[in-house]
Amino acid sequence: MASIDTLTLPLDQTSAADLAASGLEYARVDADGEGFRPFQRAVARGFLGAESTDDEAENARTTLRTRRLTAVYDRQGVEPEVPVGTIDSWASELTTSPGRTTPLWSISAVTVAATHRRRGIARAMIGGELRTAAAAGFAIAGLTVTEATIYGRWGFSPAAWASDVEVDTGRARWTGPTAPGRLDFVPREAVVDRLRAVHERVRVQRPGSVPGWDGRWRGVAGLAPGDKSGEKVRAVAYRTAEGDETGILVYVIDERDDFSAHDLEVRAIFAVDGEASAALWRFALEHDLVGRVKAWLQPSTPPVQWMVSDRRAVTATLTDHHWLRILDVPGALGSRRYAAGLDVILRVADPLGFAEGTWSLRIGADGEAQVSPSIDRPVDIDLTVGALSSLLLGGVRSAELALSGLVRGEARTLASLDRAFVSEATPLLDIWY
Repeated sequence: MASIDTLTLPLDQTSAADLAASGLEYARVDADGEGFRPFQRAVARGFLGAESTDDEAENARTTLRTRRLTAVYDRQGVEPEVPVGTIDSWASELTTSPGRTTPLWSISAVTVAATHRRRGIARAMIGGELRTAAAAGFAIAGLTVTEATIYGRWGFSPAAWASDVEVDTGRARWTGPTAPGRLDFVPREAVVDRLRAVHERVRVQRPGSVPGWDGRWRGVAGLAPGDKSGEKVRAVAYRTAEGDETGILVYVIDERDDFSAHDLEVRAIFAVDGEASAALWRFALEHDLVGRVKAWLQPSTPPVQWMVSDRRAVTATLTDHHWLRILDVPGALGSRRYAAGLDVILRVADPLGFAEGTWSLRIGADGEAQVSPSIDRPVDIDLTVGALSSLLLGGVRSAELALSGLVRGEARTLASLDRAFVSEATPLLDIWY
C-alpha cells in the first residue's frame, strides 16, 4: 500500500448528509486555523479536562497538524464555533507479527457533547471514518478506549490486553538475572530521542504495537507544557557490555507521608530484550526510599512477577487496551504470519458490510495466508467481524469466543484455527493513542 496523505481524503458525504438532516454541520478542522482552539475545547470537555493554555495548544498543534481533525457543529447553539462532536484520525502502522507491520487507520479524540447525546453524532463520525479508511485501502482500523461499551456496535473488539502493575518492594526481593551491562541517568532533554529509538526497536517485534510520535514522547519526558510533575521526571538508560542502548526507564517519585516508602511511578519502560528489562526493573524495585512501584500498559502477564521472590508482591490488573476493526478480510488476514497450516471456510457477519462474506482461508507450511471469496464449499466457522478482529493478532482463542456465541464451529476445527493463529509473542500495545 502506497503512502497516503490522509489530509487529502474527502469528507464522507453519507455522514455529512445524515448530520445535515438533523440540523448539524460536518466539517474538517485545520490545525492552523481559527477552528483549532474551539476543537480543543470540545475535546477537553469530552474527556473532563481543563481548557488548554496557549502554550499547551501550540504543543498539541505540532502533533495534530498531520491528523484529520473532523468536527460536528450545531450552528444554532450558544457557542456555534465549538463542536458538539470531535474525532481525529491518521495513517499509522500495526505490528501483526514480529518484524511485520501493516497500515492502520488510527482513531482518537472521539467526543460527543453531553448536550447532544442520541442524535446520531457518534454513529456518523465513526461510520464516516470507517468508510473513508476502507475507500483508501486500509484493511484495519484501531483505537484505544476509555469506555468498553461503545465501540462494539461498529465492529471494534479488543485484540490486545495490558496490565496495570503495582509491586510492593518490601516483599519483592530480587531473584531475577543480573544484567552484565550498565545503567546511566540521562538528562530530560535527551529522553525524547532515546524513547523514540528504543521504542521503535521494541514495537516492530510486538504484535499489537504502533509507532509513537514526538508529542507522545515529549509528554512522557515531562517536556510538555502544563505537566505539573515535569520537573520531577528522571530517566535511566541501559547499555549492553558492547555499548548498545537497549532499554530506557522514565519515572517520577510520588512522595508519600512515609519518607522511606514513596511511590515510583513508571511513565515508560521499554526494553529490546530480557536483559534490558531485568536491569530496568531491578533498578526500579531496589530504588532507595521506594515502597511501591507502579507501571501501566505492561504485558498481560508481567515478566517482573517471575523476577522476585514473592510473586504475590506483584499485582496486575488486566484491561482491554487495543481495539481493532477489520475492514478488508483478505488484507487483514494476509498481513501476518501463522504458526501452522490451515484450510477452512469462514463466514463473517458484519452489519456494516465491510467484512461481510464467506472466505476461504488457506495457510501454507510457510505460515503465509491466502484469502479469497468462497462460494462452493461448506462453511466451517461462523463468526462476527468483532470476533475475527479479536482473533487477528493471536492473543484470543476462538474456543473461548465460542463459549459466548461469537464463534460457531466444531471443536476440532476451532482447535486447528487456534493452533494456526497463536502468536509468536503475546500482543501488547504499550502506549495510548
